[in-house]
Amino acid sequence: MDDDVQGEQPSVPLDKLTGIYIKIRDSRADVRRKYEACDKELEEQMQVIEDQMLDVCKAMNADSIRTPYGTIIRSVKSRYWTNDWDSMYNFIEEHSAFALLERRLHQTHMKEFLSENPDLLPMGLNVDSEYTVVVRRSKEK
Repeated sequence: MDDDVQGEQPSVPLDKLTGIYIKIRDSRADVRRKYEACDKELEEQMQVIEDQMLDVCKAMNADSIRTPYGTIIRSVKSRYWTNDWDSMYNFIEEHSAFALLERRLHQTHMKEFLSENPDLLPMGLNVDSEYTVVVRRSKEK
């Protein structure tokens, strides 16, 4: 919308709202940085302890150890990925194993596809659009 559009004016001038908004955003960023630094430190401390617990479980050949404070459970965690998406997709298609893929749409690619093909709408496609506000800091202040 243009600045000169007629309509109801806010009770607080936009320059003040913008300044307040930027101060709040900056405060949130400071809080987030402090939290992340503190959380990272705690996470590193926990990792040291987890490594020690894994060593004890390995030495005892145990998958669980009960203590007065809780039970330590050792388990295997596996992650899967591919460096060759063409081969992986061919494999999935060949074996009809589409459940191996996550069910989500790539938002940017879908938006581009729809803008390039306005007459093509896939069945079952849902769209949720809303206005948002972006505030950019002035170079002057």
